[in-house]
Amino acid sequence: MTRTPHILWADDEIDLLKPHILFLQAKGYEVTGFTDGAALLEALEDERIVDVVFLDENMPGLTGLETLQRIKERRPHLPCVMITKSEEEHIMEEAIGSKMADYLIKPLNPNQILLSLKKILDEKRLVGEKAMSDYQREFRELGMRLMDRLGREDWEDIHKRLVHWDLELSASGDQGMAEVLHMQRVDAGRQFAKYVKSNYGDWMKDIDRCGDEEDPLLAPQVMSESVKPLLDGGRKTLFVLIDNFRYDQWRALGPALADQWQVQSERMHWSILPTATQYARNAIFAGMTPARIAQAFPQWWKDEQAKGSKNAHESDLLGAQLERWGFKGKWGYHKITDVAAGRKLVEDFHQIKDRDFTAVVFNFVDMLSHARTESEILKELAEDEGAYRSLTMSWFEHSPLKELLSLAAEEGMDVVLTSDHGTVQVDNPIKVQGEKEVTDNPRYKTGRNLRHDDDVFAIDDPEAFGLPKSHLSSRYIFAQERDFMVYPNNFNRFVRYLTGTFQHGGISMEEMLVPLVHLSPR
Repeated sequence: MTRTPHILWADDEIDLLKPHILFLQAKGYEVTGFTDGAALLEALEDERIVDVVFLDENMPGLTGLETLQRIKERRPHLPCVMITKSEEEHIMEEAIGSKMADYLIKPLNPNQILLSLKKILDEKRLVGEKAMSDYQREFRELGMRLMDRLGREDWEDIHKRLVHWDLELSASGDQGMAEVLHMQRVDAGRQFAKYVKSNYGDWMKDIDRCGDEEDPLLAPQVMSESVKPLLDGGRKTLFVLIDNFRYDQWRALGPALADQWQVQSERMHWSILPTATQYARNAIFAGMTPARIAQAFPQWWKDEQAKGSKNAHESDLLGAQLERWGFKGKWGYHKITDVAAGRKLVEDFHQIKDRDFTAVVFNFVDMLSHARTESEILKELAEDEGAYRSLTMSWFEHSPLKELLSLAAEEGMDVVLTSDHGTVQVDNPIKVQGEKEVTDNPRYKTGRNLRHDDDVFAIDDPEAFGLPKSHLSSRYIFAQERDFMVYPNNFNRFVRYLTGTFQHGGISMEEMLVPLVHLSPR
């Protein structure tokens, strides 16, 4: 049975408001009236359940603003609505600063009061119902599109729409429609994997060809397409790469930048295979495929079996790319792997503002993803994609990156924000076998004598796909959709360990379609 919402209303002319009170009672609200703020505060001590408080701004004794302040001291989350005859700006600003839920001007209209209550008490339910209704309509449209022959632009739009509905339905809390959306995303992921497998070889073959809008913008093309035009135009530019940063995380984070930044362009670039840091991030900074990096700069490329960091030469690769452009300005590179390094970067911002170009890599989201695999506590904190987004937002709000971007805005710099790849939450194990030097990443394997079922994308000629090979017989295999690969030894243990974790390296929209955003200061 639905509980009747309870309203406390203080106004020195409360008797004149009787018609409004009767109107609200007829609409199913319980209303208790008071002639001054002190009486309302006294009643508030005894009333355990109060949903909304209405306050007249101009009352004898305690004013509405004074009463509001005392209510917030006792019940900081109780919604309060200020009602006043005055339209003076300073009164509105003070009420808003006191975290008032709404502001109404006399003379009151009954529907005006009802709308305010609906917004405060029923907004989540009404927004949820509207989101559910709208998604039901779009569900059919998306389903029809997935049966068509789709191109690059179609897949980017479908991913955007699915992310939009994931955010909308997560906010509404409608689990039933969220499950329907999940099934549609699984279907879309299956079709997307087929599209990538059918076209990936041609994309890599044509990667040096510019201007073909039918082909995706791939990782090796990112900097020449997004950064070079800004530098050629004399714009001081900050390039920020957040490792493992997905498009849905950008959509959640974007509003937090709106006060200082405006989005000049928002597009997607497609991470290369494997969607892993060693390959995708090196390709971005080098402006080359991994195979070409290994050929042109063997001293800076490490095979899978080599010990040590596989991304230790990003600065060298970036410098070589800038040199090919003929760039003569001052530039710098920073990799931030902990909070202390981030704080130091913010402290040294005077160095960044004196340069023409600075590239910064933030590794937090990548570390969060890997830590979640290792930690049972983090698995519970980020049990699904909504919680994973929430953790990312919490990090950003208190991160050196937020401070860095604020300083860059004040300095009038342009920012290009992107990632090397995303992650996908995996839940379907498939068995593979190989020799001991085969890589242990659950989303891709490379090595000799790989044996597997048909649920992977296999590449037998790596160099034709822009990939280096350690041995003549080396090949690559990639998991697709939400699959992950497990060896037969201790199969059940590793299945339990990996199921539900966020992984990268394979083929999915979440891993491959990552944000590429150009921001300029407001």
